[in-house]
Amino acid sequence: MDTEVLIVGAGPVGLALACALLQHGVSVRVVDQAQGPATTSRANFVHARGSEVLDRLDALGGLPEESVRAMTIITYAGDRPMMRVRFGDPGLRTAAPPMVISQARVEARLRDRLAELGGRPEWNAGLVAADQDGSGVTAVLGDGRTVRAGWLVGCDGTGSTVRKLAGIGFPGVKVSERFLLVDARLDTTLDRSGTSGWVHPDGMIGLMPMPGDQWRLLAYDATFRDEKPGEEQIVERMRRILPERTGLPGIRLLDATWGSLFSVHRRLADTYRRGRVLLAGDSAHVHAPFGGQGMLTGLGDAENLAWKLALVVGGGAGERLLDTYEAERRPLATQVLRGSTAVTKLNIAASPAGRFLRDRIMVPVFGLSWLQRWATYTTSQLWVSYRRGPLGGRGGRPRPGDRIPDVACERPDGTPTRLHAELRGHWAVLGGHDLFETARRRLGERVVHLRPASPLPDMLVRPDAHLACKGGPAEITRWLDGALA
Repeated sequence: MDTEVLIVGAGPVGLALACALLQHGVSVRVVDQAQGPATTSRANFVHARGSEVLDRLDALGGLPEESVRAMTIITYAGDRPMMRVRFGDPGLRTAAPPMVISQARVEARLRDRLAELGGRPEWNAGLVAADQDGSGVTAVLGDGRTVRAGWLVGCDGTGSTVRKLAGIGFPGVKVSERFLLVDARLDTTLDRSGTSGWVHPDGMIGLMPMPGDQWRLLAYDATFRDEKPGEEQIVERMRRILPERTGLPGIRLLDATWGSLFSVHRRLADTYRRGRVLLAGDSAHVHAPFGGQGMLTGLGDAENLAWKLALVVGGGAGERLLDTYEAERRPLATQVLRGSTAVTKLNIAASPAGRFLRDRIMVPVFGLSWLQRWATYTTSQLWVSYRRGPLGGRGGRPRPGDRIPDVACERPDGTPTRLHAELRGHWAVLGGHDLFETARRRLGERVVHLRPASPLPDMLVRPDAHLACKGGPAEITRWLDGALA
């Protein structure tokens, strides 16, 4: 083998997967057809769950300090505020805050972390062919090179070559018209402490503050329905409609760093795995950008897949463990697709019934504090649990499959630490030494022994911070025997 895992796609999902696998001691190569790293912002919000994943990869770095903490959304009808939503603390313990920050900066930090772990992306290296057999995959790159890998993972986006070569279907539907997307500096006195949006007969428009005195502008617009405009045309169209739809006196688009036009689709891969080929991120699911769930869901895919693939590659588990990746992650993608589609339809509602639902019912309801807490909790994905999956279980809370918060702990020598900081490529045992020895006999050196600062049940925690099982040595042995068979 040239490498144990070949990852196609050097975006946030591919880079996160590579970092996680290297943390687990698995060799990887990351290839991408692009000439080099992307410089445009694209996705621009990382919710708390995404920040946690970056933290467990030791890739969070200074991103929180670079980010904008714009946690308020105000929706206007003309100059009248219709709805104010404050995204606050959902009441769950996390050391990683949500961030408004460019996807390009997230990718740059992940590349830095990949370099620290001994890896690097290979640019101008698109995948053109792949054949798998019982022991691996033979991949052919665009420059003629052949790579032999044990496993191939497609993190190459909505048009995934990996998915197409594997013959995996990607059914779905178009759920809206086109949106304009522009990053620019503005001449405005608008408050940068949050996002502002305007409901307008010609289509909604939203303005979100970005780091570096930039703004993200998003507008629903049907001007280019039958053509593919250039970036200059997109920026000029946004420059024109900005004062018309916001009604703000004196607002001007000064200069733009990026402009794009996109159509919203809802698609979900038929399967996340075909033999030795797997999919993650936008290669497996694509949906509307409202709610900032795309990169977030992809990062969760990468972390979930990494520890399972590492065990299989290292001989610590049978291939059946990889089937739990789809079983745990695909239902979440289905739920995210439904939610983002509903929010999109509500935002662009043009019919009298749709406008009535949005303006007369949803607006007053979203002013309720409990509903705002629910919105924060939902979009954060801190609620995600796999208790109903094949590795989950019943019993008192927390249940097997539930997320374990980033609790304060001590190492055996008394050094204070945090649970999630210890999970970087490791499992964790919270309990007695006999539990630790039981887990280590099956999982090897990639187990840490911790004592929680506050009382918790004895437990084994997975590398992705979800509960494997509770109980003594017998319960841990039984769970490991079943999960890793």
